[in-house]
Amino acid sequence: LEEGKIAIMADDGRLVKMEVDYSNTVDKILPECQEMARNGRIKEALETLLGMEKQTRLAVDAVSTGRVMKAIVQLCFDAEEWNMLSEHIVLLTKRRSQLKTAVATMVEECCKFVNQTPDLETKLKLIDTLRTVSEGKIYVEVPRARLTMELAKIKESQGDITDAANILQELQVETFGSMQKDEKVQFILEQMRMCLAKRDYIRTQIISKKISTKFFLNETDLVQELKLKYYRLMIELCQHDRDYLATCQHYRAIFETPRVQEDEAMWKDTLKNVVLYVLLAPFDHEQSDLMHRVYEEKKLQQLPVYKEVLECFKRQELLDWSGFQSRFGPALREGVSDGPATAVFQAGSELGEQQWEDFRKRVIEHNIRVIAKYYTRISMSRLSQLLALSVDESEEYLSQLVTKKTIFARIDRPAGIVSFRQLKDPNEVLNEWSSNLTSLMGLVSKTTHLINKEEMVHTLAK
Repeated sequence: LEEGKIAIMADDGRLVKMEVDYSNTVDKILPECQEMARNGRIKEALETLLGMEKQTRLAVDAVSTGRVMKAIVQLCFDAEEWNMLSEHIVLLTKRRSQLKTAVATMVEECCKFVNQTPDLETKLKLIDTLRTVSEGKIYVEVPRARLTMELAKIKESQGDITDAANILQELQVETFGSMQKDEKVQFILEQMRMCLAKRDYIRTQIISKKISTKFFLNETDLVQELKLKYYRLMIELCQHDRDYLATCQHYRAIFETPRVQEDEAMWKDTLKNVVLYVLLAPFDHEQSDLMHRVYEEKKLQQLPVYKEVLECFKRQELLDWSGFQSRFGPALREGVSDGPATAVFQAGSELGEQQWEDFRKRVIEHNIRVIAKYYTRISMSRLSQLLALSVDESEEYLSQLVTKKTIFARIDRPAGIVSFRQLKDPNEVLNEWSSNLTSLMGLVSKTTHLINKEEMVHTLAK
């Protein structure tokens, strides 16, 4: 490029260079037009500025064009000519070879007017105009996203949750290169919240995957606030799906947040939820590992009731549900003097009653696993007696655990016998016997060698 000439991107994508610098001319004309507008000659002032805008645009003076366009919309705003403002916004953006920088400057200036409109109807019209002129333009994607968020909030305040969620879902903010990462996360969290509000759980799950949890490793106040909001939304989603293990992991992530650690009431409530949801999760290797890690948490010492409940499930002993319920039920459901209960088993609520019933099932499943560990064969009548259930209920719970491959069992229904011994394949039995025999012969050989060695030592000593 020649010296003193700046390359500018036009609206049609061409790279053009500034021909003439109109800065001094604009400096002179702007005050004159502002004075005309104050004297009631706004149309004359706008005509003068539109002529100036054409000159600066054709000369590719982006800075001056932006200043003129800002002045045009500012005059309309000061005169409270809202229809005229919308008309000039559309007019300026549709002009041939309009400069991207100038359009971006004008749109950003107009965004400041949105919250200063006299009524809701005018506000909605201005937002609609700005969203229309900025549609499909990457260089104004961030202002358009903010306007869309404002529109969604208005729809939500009017009670139209579905429309608000649909408007917000139009934004694919994860692809916006000019938007800060924390602002992207805020937009995505709002999308999740709106989807949950209209009970679109599948879309919420899809949107949640757009946020990487590595973002929350930063411990700034804003990031911690976003982290807590994200995990609370995920907990709401998982509670709907009754995914107790994931709910426990989300509460654990909240518990490890520095802001939560500083608030005793908050971390105690969160840790209680961690304990209860890990026990509500169906048994598998991941659940067992997480339960033992939660048990090792030092702060659990300050919650003796919850630590004791965990110990009951860690021990390989049968739990009597009626005794367990009378001992821990009041503390878990209603709270005690030194600590309130959580909402997990809240009496009277549909979710609380459902989760309390699931907790009873986990106690029964724990008892069946304990019986499977200590018995190879047991009668159905004895099994139902140990479980404090009817024979049919015992068979149902046992069948569920077998189906999930939690335990191995075979039921001889005519004889009423349950066998927990897993029959081995003949080849397996033969291989195991061969391995054991080889190990035994090795020990015999080694023992013989040591005896001979001792005898030789004693012979030489004589």
